Amino acid sequence: MWFAGPARLVPEAGRPAALRTGFVLKPGMRVGLYGGSFNPVHEGHLHVARTAITRLNLDRVIWLVSPQNPLKSSKDTAPLKQRLADVTRAIGDSRMIVSDIETRLGSQFTIDTLRLLKARYPGVHFVWIMGADSLKDVHRWRGWTQLMREVPVAVVSRPWASLKARLSPAARRFARYRHPAREAPLLATLKAPAWVYLRGPFNFASSTAMRERMRAKP
Repeated sequence: MWFAGPARLVPEAGRPAALRTGFVLKPGMRVGLYGGSFNPVHEGHLHVARTAITRLNLDRVIWLVSPQNPLKSSKDTAPLKQRLADVTRAIGDSRMIVSDIETRLGSQFTIDTLRLLKARYPGVHFVWIMGADSLKDVHRWRGWTQLMREVPVAVVSRPWASLKARLSPAARRFARYRHPAREAPLLATLKAPAWVYLRGPFNFASSTAMRERMRAKP
């Protein structure tokens, strides 16, 4: 597996350290971007990433570990270094990259990170990956309509959120751009806005439930 943390940066001649991504992507590659706090990472996150890389026929999935979700409290968020290490240990797939690029670029919002990566890697076919629990709330994100228009989006079903996700403001607003799941292998090359909803076996793991169990321990 690849870890794009500060200790293992891939040299990129002529670029200041803060602008180095730590990974190499070639034009024509299909790359999923999977952002989140992963606080902590769990089997539900892995299910989303694995479903996406298989169903979308992706070359890579980059886990964008956020320094701090602006919609969540920092007091409940584990240190970034710990979360990066936990994701790295969990994924076990050489096609997946763990990155702290948002921290080094000083990017707080998804739309800004996405535009920076598109500019840095012209010719790469990016897809944004999210669980259904994120789709139901994505209208709260800054620049969410621009995100939907910037790259294709893949939504993976999650328990307790599927119905709300499909009735969410984002799903309704972009309903005419939804493609059937059978077209998922083509999604990365479609012109945005374009999105698919991928159903599959549910994984019931939850970061919130895990944090509550950890707080309850003596």
